[in-house]
Amino acid sequence: MNKQEFKQAARRVLDPVVVRLVTLGIPPLLISLIGLLFSLYGALRTAQGSLGWGAVFLLLSGLCDVMDGEVARRRNMTSRFGAFIDSTLDRVSEFAYFGGIALYFITRPQGFHPAHVAAVMVALAGSVLTSYTRARAEGLGLSCSVGMMERPERIALLTLGLLLGSSVLIVALVFLAISTTLTTLQRILHVYRLAGPGAPGERAEPRGEQRTV
Repeated sequence: MNKQEFKQAARRVLDPVVVRLVTLGIPPLLISLIGLLFSLYGALRTAQGSLGWGAVFLLLSGLCDVMDGEVARRRNMTSRFGAFIDSTLDRVSEFAYFGGIALYFITRPQGFHPAHVAAVMVALAGSVLTSYTRARAEGLGLSCSVGMMERPERIALLTLGLLLGSSVLIVALVFLAISTTLTTLQRILHVYRLAGPGAPGERAEPRGEQRTV
């Protein structure tokens, strides 16, 4: 099963809930905000050392992130602002969770290890850059849905790490740090091929006229 087939299967599983939300007239923005509250509370529980509960609320937040878009489409409420606020809340959720994990590693009774916090920071930076490169490319009118580690994969891996405890969480963070960095580089290369100097449809600017954007 490829990534697209898996997403379609997940949507079919969630379809009864989506239908119920549409029937009740629940606005997509409310679902997004509930997902944000789940993530903030889950990040707090993670920081306090309750990794299992952190995993549960991260998963619930991710499900809300899927359902708000589905509800918007079925109620014909999709808009550019909806896409903007959804993406913005996703970043808040990521910052909260990685912050909670960092606090957990700093304050846990076993003691503080700088390498663990460094892994959290690199994984956070990679996650944000992965999302930013796609958003920036799409802002330029370019498709950029390439790469191995998109948001659903990041949530799934982080949830698994939280569920299985601190030792597995560290491994998951290291893998996230590496894979999100590679995904960012993949997207940069992809955009360069589409829009770099000499790319089809692009005109390389003379050396004295290059602009910084």
